[in-house]
Amino acid sequence: MAHILIVDDDEAMLQLVKRILEKDGHQVDVQGDTSWVLSMDFSKYNLILLDIMMPNMDGYTVCERIRDLVDCPILFLTAKTLEADIIKGLWIGADDYITKPFGANALRARVNAHLRRENREKKNTIFVSGVSFNMNAKEIYLDKTKLLVTKSEYAICEYLALNQGRVFSREQIYVVVFGYDGESDNTVIPVHIKNIRRKFLEHNKAPIETVWGVGYKWV
Repeated sequence: MAHILIVDDDEAMLQLVKRILEKDGHQVDVQGDTSWVLSMDFSKYNLILLDIMMPNMDGYTVCERIRDLVDCPILFLTAKTLEADIIKGLWIGADDYITKPFGANALRARVNAHLRRENREKKNTIFVSGVSFNMNAKEIYLDKTKLLVTKSEYAICEYLALNQGRVFSREQIYVVVFGYDGESDNTVIPVHIKNIRRKFLEHNKAPIETVWGVGYKWV
């Protein structure tokens, strides 16, 4: 199964989440001190769970510092429910968030949904509107330049590109990216779209078009 890292300063929470995920056969490492986090080898992990409210270095900072070092999903464990806090997390590179308190089944479903998407077998490469998708590695290239996107951003781009010209509502996109069991809500989709557009615009590309009142399409 998957190798998962949990970072949280609450020892009881660490052990609880560890026990829950180990029941699904996952190998789980825990880290309660963020001062050690940046010296760790992240390449071995398939998914990272980060608490936001931690002393010394909060989850936002940890995510920001490691996002370019890892290509696995990063999920926030958070008691913060304000939209501004959620948007901040997604903006700096998190793929999703799980709000505290949460049930064991909800946590397992959320984590396993992300892992299933990671392991889904796909054909290798597609080329749409000047954008190349490596569907095994889940990477996007513009010519030979790799576009640095999160897993959720990649999933949105791939879905829209594979259905070029079709318009999808943010609700439809949300279900594809996060599943019916998603714990967040579809308001995260416009945030991801905004991040995607910013990254493409750095290369003078604008492949995603808004159809006002309806949704988004790949042009």
